Amino acid sequence: MDLADHVLAAADQNRDLGEAPGRNNNDTYASQGVKDTPALIRLRAVIAAGRFHGLQLDVLDFTAEPGEQSPSPATLARWLNEQGAVAKGMRIEWRHLVRMRNSPPIVLMFRDGSAALMVNAEAERGVIWLRDPMADEAEPPVPVDEMRLSEIWSGDILLIKRRQDQSEIDAPINMAWLARMVLREKKSLRDITLSSLTLSVLQIFPPLAVMQVIDRVVNNHSMATLVSIAAIVLMLSFYEIVLSFGRRELTLILTTRIDARISLHLFNRLLALPLEYFEQQQAGNIIGRVMAIYKVRDFMTGRLMSTFLDMFTLVVVLPFLFYLSSTLAWMTVATAGMIGLIIAVFMRPVGRIYGKLVKAEAERSSVMYETVAGIRTVKTLALEPARKQEWDRRTADVVRWKLSVGRIANWPTTLTMPLEMFINRGIILVGAYLALTNASTVGVGALVAFMMLGGRVAAPLVGVARLLDDLNEVTTSLAEAGSVLNQPTETKALTEGMRPPIKGALSFTDVNFTYPGSTTKALNDVSFALPAGTMLGLVGRSGSGKSTITRLLQGVSRSYEGYLKLDGVDLREINLTHLRRSLGVVLQDNFLFRGTIRDNIAAGRPGLTIDDVVRAARLAGAEEFIERLPAGYETWIEEGSTNISGGQRQRLAIARALISDPKLMILDEATSALDPESEALVSANIERMGKGRTMIIVSHRLSSLVNCDQILVMEHGRVADIGSHEALLERCAIYRALWMQQNRHTERRSRVSRASEAECVATVAEGD
Repeated sequence: MDLADHVLAAADQNRDLGEAPGRNNNDTYASQGVKDTPALIRLRAVIAAGRFHGLQLDVLDFTAEPGEQSPSPATLARWLNEQGAVAKGMRIEWRHLVRMRNSPPIVLMFRDGSAALMVNAEAERGVIWLRDPMADEAEPPVPVDEMRLSEIWSGDILLIKRRQDQSEIDAPINMAWLARMVLREKKSLRDITLSSLTLSVLQIFPPLAVMQVIDRVVNNHSMATLVSIAAIVLMLSFYEIVLSFGRRELTLILTTRIDARISLHLFNRLLALPLEYFEQQQAGNIIGRVMAIYKVRDFMTGRLMSTFLDMFTLVVVLPFLFYLSSTLAWMTVATAGMIGLIIAVFMRPVGRIYGKLVKAEAERSSVMYETVAGIRTVKTLALEPARKQEWDRRTADVVRWKLSVGRIANWPTTLTMPLEMFINRGIILVGAYLALTNASTVGVGALVAFMMLGGRVAAPLVGVARLLDDLNEVTTSLAEAGSVLNQPTETKALTEGMRPPIKGALSFTDVNFTYPGSTTKALNDVSFALPAGTMLGLVGRSGSGKSTITRLLQGVSRSYEGYLKLDGVDLREINLTHLRRSLGVVLQDNFLFRGTIRDNIAAGRPGLTIDDVVRAARLAGAEEFIERLPAGYETWIEEGSTNISGGQRQRLAIARALISDPKLMILDEATSALDPESEALVSANIERMGKGRTMIIVSHRLSSLVNCDQILVMEHGRVADIGSHEALLERCAIYRALWMQQNRHTERRSRVSRASEAECVATVAEGD
């Protein structure tokens, strides 16, 4: 068997492996149970090609498109572009492929859903060199000719390179960014430009025809000339209608694509912001500011686009107007310039007041969001009057500033109105005067033609002036959106860094951390170490630094001092997405999305099967109540989880954390809000969940931490002590005091029981 036959045999083997039953898309891609499936081979080929360009990619970061048995070139390109690369899928013929000599690795897509890496080509010999993405890099590539390759190759390839300029997701949101978004549609812009120029030229002919009709047909009573002109006008009108339809269609496609691209980038940017930012800002304020970008979008795809298209008419028609009458043309241009000057004078004061209006609207939106988000509290505490009063106050601010904006904006509108009237009406009267007093200056036919074309020229000139007025609103809206979207993101940490296998060994060495704006250290020289598989309890008074430790472990903040290592690797060197996917986190108040129980448990892992969901639910102790529900795992969870109890919600959150089988789990006050029965159920499962994984359990209830391997006592950001429950009771005064506070009733019952027992013994002794 030669090397080419080896490639075909490998493809057949991959095809057989791809038929393993019982797995769906994402599970097939990253499954540990089914090795070397075609889809996984294709992903490995892409990862290997990305590694050539210095890109660190992970299979677990990939999300498949519904219905795809193997990722398509378009899906892979989307994923790579999100990871900071430039990728493009395309179909190519063999004669072009074989000429790609000494090019970077190219991913060749095979018909069975797998892929290979093309590392070189020799057009003289008619072969390309392929490398198996699943094989060791030391293995030599395989030469394949056209006949052999045609049996397995689909004709699709994926080209990858590292983006050299600043990533779009990190680029500042400003006018330049929006302009780049528009200019990316070069083909559509080119077609629209050509159609606009053609339409502008066609618009000259009807006025010319009218001028000829007046000057030649009417004066000379020439019927033949009239018929000829009418035929020409009809033909040009038909072409103008067709071209206008085509330009509107192209413009619609362009604006829709720009709108989609802006929306996708804005949401990606919002998701890339760190958690600390969201904790410091009001959610309603953030939403209100981000939504201001759509005013800019409407401006760019509306007024700006229409004015841009009208400018072609201006460029083509204005010289013709000077040909008809330079006097009237100069009057039109001068009047439009005066309109622009008036608007420019009012730009600064209007912009200043409009900024206050935008801020007032954002604050009002924040009140609306808080009221809806906290409607249960509003209703139960009868806070409707207070919320109404707050809403009325914010609405009054909005109305006041809106009235101020309207009044000051009314002045330039009023001052420019006479000038606009002069362009539309006065210039024609001046032209009539010139035609009566000096026929050589402008003829009757030329005057009528000027009347027909003058409005087409005046509209773009006035439109350009009006753009200055809209620029206030756009600039202010862009600044509001930028105040949120231009915050530092986690993009680099989410896409770069090491991806070591997580086992769960932790070590803190002289870790110090201070929250932004605070002068007191939340953690002060914290040092401790845990081997993998340890169950650690974190206790201490409020504000002692327990939750801060868990936040650092989750990568919420990386601005700490000292050394925090996971399996011997500094946490700041680990890819943030890889880290968070390797953790299981359960909080005191967990959020469940609207959807089925199955969807919530498998959130973030949509490819996992129902067996995986059931296994996680069983481990979390949630299976027993899920099976009692009428629809079982397909039961719909309403917004706010109102149709399930708090204990049920908490167990579903634990199942969601367990489904990816994390080697490190964090339970931050996961049982503090539960009733005793639910707490007992969850606590009973903790030991079972902790087998084979490191558990960090934060709890104020020390009774739930008695069975932990180690208990870490925090006090004012420092480590007070660490040890087992029995050891801490003996040597740690802080832990002993906390234990006595929580178990006074137990000690009291114990003393009463002992006293009663003594009395009984004494009574028996007296009787004897």
